[in-house]
Amino acid sequence: MNSLSTPRVRLIIIGDEILSGRRQDKHFSKLVEFLSKRGMQLGGAEFVSDNLDDIVAVLSRSFATDDIVFSCGGIGATPDDRTRQAAARALGVELVLHPEAERLIAERCADNARKGQGSADMSLPENRQRLNMGVFPVGAEIVPNPYNKIPGFFIHNHTFVPGFPVMAWPMMEWTLDARYSQWHHRITRVEHSFLVFRLPESRITPALEELERRWPGVKAFSLPSVGGGTAPYIDLGVKGEPEAAAEALAYLRAEVEKVGGSLTPPQN
Repeated sequence: MNSLSTPRVRLIIIGDEILSGRRQDKHFSKLVEFLSKRGMQLGGAEFVSDNLDDIVAVLSRSFATDDIVFSCGGIGATPDDRTRQAAARALGVELVLHPEAERLIAERCADNARKGQGSADMSLPENRQRLNMGVFPVGAEIVPNPYNKIPGFFIHNHTFVPGFPVMAWPMMEWTLDARYSQWHHRITRVEHSFLVFRLPESRITPALEELERRWPGVKAFSLPSVGGGTAPYIDLGVKGEPEAAAEALAYLRAEVEKVGGSLTPPQN
C-alpha cells in the first residue's frame, strides 16, 4: 500500500438470503456512515452467494489488491457458512483453531452455562462444534466481538465479520479505529450541488467533461429527475478537495447559465 495515498475501502456481502430477498442488506449504508464519520469513503461493494467456488473467486481477486476490505456473513459453523474455508483456499493456507478464539468461545459457553443455558464442558459435541467458529486461515488475527465474544478474523487487510448487524457493526467500527486510524480525516472532501431547470443533460455534458479536465481531483455528477410529477430538473454537483471543488462549482454554475439553464423552477 502506498503510504502517501488513502487506500480504497470495499465491502463484500456474502449470503444467499440477501440475493433471494429473504433478508435485506443493512451493512452497506452503515459502513458508509462509519466511514463518513472518519473522513473516509466507500470505494465499492459486491454481493456474493454462499457457493464456495464463488466466494473463493471473489476473495482471490480481492486479496490481490491493497484495498481495505470488510466481508460480512458466512463465518458461522453450519454447512452454509463457507467464508472461512473460502478465505483459506483463496490464500492457499490451512485452517486452524485460533487459540485466542478457542479461549473466547469457551468463555462464551461458560457464560451461557451460568445462565442455565447449556454446559461449560468443552468436550461435549455441541461445544466442540462451536469451536469451529474459531477455525481461521493460518496467519489470521481475531476481531473482537463485544456482543457474544465469538470473534471474527482479520487477514491480508480483510476483516471478516458475521452477517448479524448487532455483531458486525461494532466489529467494523473497532477495526476502523484500531487498525486504520492513520487514514481518518486524511483528506478533506466536500460535496456541493444545485438544481438546474429547463436544461437537457446533453447540453451540459461538455462542461462536466471540461470541469474534470481542469480540476483533475474533482468529480462532477449529474442526476436528472425522472417522473414524479414535478418540473424536470437536474441535480448537478461536484465533490473533491474544498478549494478545487469551490472553483469547479463556480465554473459549473456559470456554464449552466451560459447554455440556457435556469437555477429557479418554472412558475406554473
